[in-house]
Parts: sequence; structure tokens; C-alpha cells
Amino acid sequence: MKINNISDIDGFFKAVDRCKGRVELVTGEGDRLNLKSKLSQYVSLANIFSGGVAIPELELICSEKEDIEVLLQYMIDG
Repeated sequence: MKINNISDIDGFFKAVDRCKGRVELVTGEGDRLNLKSKLSQYVSLANIFSGGVAIPELELICSEKEDIEVLLQYMIDG
């Protein structure tokens, strides 16, 4: 699943925390970072913002189908 234009980082991570299964960020190199881990959240944000650009698109993998719905609801409610 791809998510575009994340402007509310705190809200995004709150939505990730509500997910029941794994939520993984897929890096450009194909690595998977567990976004339920606070350490991975900080590392991923540091890498994203080191270029000084906004977050145009993230590729996420959810292990539970209902978690996709949680993240989609976040994108709708924003």
C-alpha cells in the first residue's frame, strides 16, 4: 500500500500504533522497517527528513487486513 503526502507525522504514527499487526515501511533499497517500533520510527523519520524534503510517498506493508483500513481512515480524516 502506498501513502502519499503525509503532513501530520504524529497522527500517522498514532494510526500505526492502533494497528494490531506489523506495519512495515519498505525503503528504496527494499529493506523493511517495523513502524510499530519507536526506534524504527525515529530512524525512518531521520532518513526521510535528512534530505530536507516533505514525505511525498511511503510504501507500507500491513500484516493484518484491518490495519490497512485503519491507515486508510487516517488518510481520509487526515
